[in-house]
Amino acid sequence: MKYSEIKALTLVELKERLATEKTNSQNLRFAHSISPLENPLKIKESRKIIAKLKTELRAKELNPSSQL
Repeated sequence: MKYSEIKALTLVELKERLATEKTNSQNLRFAHSISPLENPLKIKESRKIIAKLKTELRAKELNPSSQL
């Protein structure tokens, strides 16, 4: 997910996407611990997406005028 796509999301959409991505990340880690994933870099990518979502969520919380 590109940062420009994340920036276009509203607060509610960011929170929903963050919850979905956290669940996805947890499922990937569980699956990887049971049997190795075909592409373990998906775990790293998922962590980066979560970080981007959290960063944008915090920025929008601090500056409500940017939500317009």
